[in-house]
Amino acid sequence: VLAVPVLFKQALENTDTEEGKSVSLRCELTKADATVVWKKGEATLQASAKYEMKQKGTVAELVIHNAEPEDA
Repeated sequence: VLAVPVLFKQALENTDTEEGKSVSLRCELTKADATVVWKKGEATLQASAKYEMKQKGTVAELVIHNAEPEDA
């Protein structure tokens, strides 16, 4: 059985926000409930008070709370 690769239907877009606010980054995948790993450079982000990961069907979302310049 061949596994169908998971692809992006809608890739991440650049999003601006004010320092101290929350910002949401979303992407849409071709396969529902695919495993998503969020990274900043080489570092894998973990769910915390700052980083909130959500996934519903084919849409994966990362919410960054209390955004800072270092989150760019």
